[in-house]
Amino acid sequence: MGILSWIVLGLIAGALAKWLMPGRDGGGWIVTMVLGIAGAFVGGYLGTMLGLGGGADGVNIGSIITATVGAFVLLFIYRIVK
Repeated sequence: MGILSWIVLGLIAGALAKWLMPGRDGGGWIVTMVLGIAGAFVGGYLGTMLGLGGGADGVNIGSIITATVGAFVLLFIYRIVK
């Protein structure tokens, strides 16, 4: 069940990040999901460094926000590199 939660969280976070930063990006829902999952890791790492939390114990609004911020950062870096 944990992997399914990460996939759902990744899809939600990736979609929110792309919605908050509109523009022409390649990739479909799989790229969005991967972006969201990677964003969850980046957001969790940054949040822990800033003292905002110690990890996600499930899918809740805090973990969605953290993952979305991480996905947003990754999308911003991707656009700069591209």
